[in-house]
Amino acid sequence: MRVFDESLQREGERAFLLGWAPSERDLAHVELEMDELGDLARTAGASVVGSDVQKRPHVDPTLFFGSGKVAEVRALRESLEFGLLITNDDLSPRQQRNLEAELDLPVVDRTGLILDIFAQHARSREGRIQVEVAQLQHLLPRLTGTSGLSRLGGGIGTRGPGEQKLETDRRRIRNRLRILQKELTELHEERALHRDARRRRPFRTAALVGYTNAGKSTLLNAMTAGGAVAENQLFATLDPTTRAVRLPFGQPCLLVDTVGFIQKLPHELVAAFHATLEEVGEADLLVHVLDASHTGAESRLETVHATLRELGLDDRPLLLAINKVDRCSPGSRRRLQTFQPAPYLGVVLVSGTTGEGLDELRSAIADALSRDMLAVEATIAYDNWKALSNWRRYGVVEGEEFASDGVHVRGRLPVSLARSLAGGPDSEAPSE
Repeated sequence: MRVFDESLQREGERAFLLGWAPSERDLAHVELEMDELGDLARTAGASVVGSDVQKRPHVDPTLFFGSGKVAEVRALRESLEFGLLITNDDLSPRQQRNLEAELDLPVVDRTGLILDIFAQHARSREGRIQVEVAQLQHLLPRLTGTSGLSRLGGGIGTRGPGEQKLETDRRRIRNRLRILQKELTELHEERALHRDARRRRPFRTAALVGYTNAGKSTLLNAMTAGGAVAENQLFATLDPTTRAVRLPFGQPCLLVDTVGFIQKLPHELVAAFHATLEEVGEADLLVHVLDASHTGAESRLETVHATLRELGLDDRPLLLAINKVDRCSPGSRRRLQTFQPAPYLGVVLVSGTTGEGLDELRSAIADALSRDMLAVEATIAYDNWKALSNWRRYGVVEGEEFASDGVHVRGRLPVSLARSLAGGPDSEAPSE
């Protein structure tokens, strides 16, 4: 058990953290999760006064934790003066109700805590709707009934048991969910129109993915005109932010900042944020941003891989951008320089804060994006200036030679633009 110095805690709702490890072998990993749970709690505005992990082969079906551990936590309430218990694992509705009854205080599981943070940080209309959908889906099975029954009406012949308040609340939540799902469908269609408009231009897209608070937004701001919210807290970014970046050889590229991943990412959030995460699915390249300064970096690497598999995106081309290297020791930097894990196309050491390695990252992105471009050699007539302009703007020009019959160009082009060029000067060019 760990009890934290109260002088180090900022003001907020006083919370105690409780985790579970099935064996001694799993304890080290669970301790990392508990540290992360503390960060989540502080991000939500709580003051963490202590934490504990119970080692037990199996969870209790009634309370999740053993009755002895629950009694121990109850005894700590008076000395630590906490009014909230936060569990590292998800609880069934029954387990949550039983724990609250035994401890006589509110109990929030890991999913409920993350949902609360998302509700605080959602900015856009779509983000707020997605969070509300996830919250209502999480709340629905946790509603409890009351002994009082509502009346059907106030006149003769209308008196009776009526409908339980519990059923009324459930019906209201289901109705609200139907309204929100309809709005999300409309927003999804609107977002699809924007993506279709982008596809008509041969812009390549690279999406920044990774663990929450790995520095994705800071990296986006350093490489582009900026504007993304970058704060040193978990889940500061929920809504995707897209900015243009110019790569070597003049290639334009759209860089997308996305919501961060985390261990035990709630399934409600994966489902609710499906439309937002489609931006990742549409990207030509995924740039995995890893926080080199974090002690659990290797575990976080695997968490991102697992989340990408869950989203069906594990077959996408991947670059690894090891961020925050300015915080690493010389020895750590030397080890990172030889780090070449599969399935990455390349590894770049960067710092979004100092700007170190950003040129190398731009070059790595350009190289990765050009891999699926077509190698093309063509002679472009002088009266077809638009084709040459589009090649210079959207492709890679490796050589130009001016001749009497036109400009002999050698380089690489996106497939759509190569087909347009093959059709001649009357072919449809990318819309501007």
